[in-house]
Amino acid sequence: MANRIDLKFSELRHRGEAGFMAYITAGDPTLDATAALVPALAEAGVDFVELGVPFSDPLADGVVNQLGAQRALEAGATLDKVLGTIRRIRERTDVPLILYTYLNPLYIHGFDRFHAEAAEAGADGILILDLPPDELDANRELSGRHDLKAIRLIAPTTPPARMERIAKTAEGFIYYVSREGVTGEQQEVSGSIEAQLFEIKKHTDLPVAVGFGISTPEQAAQVAHRADAVVVGSAIVRRMGEHGQDPDFVRKIADFVRPMAEATHAAKR
Repeated sequence: MANRIDLKFSELRHRGEAGFMAYITAGDPTLDATAALVPALAEAGVDFVELGVPFSDPLADGVVNQLGAQRALEAGATLDKVLGTIRRIRERTDVPLILYTYLNPLYIHGFDRFHAEAAEAGADGILILDLPPDELDANRELSGRHDLKAIRLIAPTTPPARMERIAKTAEGFIYYVSREGVTGEQQEVSGSIEAQLFEIKKHTDLPVAVGFGISTPEQAAQVAHRADAVVVGSAIVRRMGEHGQDPDFVRKIADFVRPMAEATHAAKR
């Protein structure tokens, strides 16, 4: 069966649109809320959902996403429970799901076991934040065949030779980190995105999703003119923290996301 990530990008290309990718932390504020929110995001126009696996030491994340992980852990989220939540989500929506995680929880769970169970649950891809491409060559268990698409990161500081190496091991799409540092909302999008996307495209035919710092419909549209997908995370997670105890939580988050998804889809028309 074709992977949902590939199918969605094919659909977007046919429509002449960039995709909108929303990041949320699984279990924030509860796993029940996650199971309800993901289908609502899909109905609001989200094309891909990144599910952050809660971890106690998320070094690539800014304060907003760190707090989201802390809320999820305090609410009892575990890796096994996140996989169970994905199974529940799959009863309601086929939106592509990309797991955003660090290597430590996967090693504790069992690397191969995790990939098999996540794919069986209904995940489509995995982005491991602290897995350098060099480690794939040095550790056979990391480069074995797995059913999840292996998403790779490229940063503004990545030199062309390393871009090429990363691109060769990437699947599904490339995640371009448009700013140095950790995740977080920004007042303006980076001015180097267009040039960097041009350089990345020299090394791969995969779609390129651009994230880190995008937080408004206007910024999403600006990035969507050049990127294959736009990623918004911290702006969503911040509002999840603000409305986590609100009985109307799911609707308020979906309503916040909808204008950004609409702006992304309309940008290339």
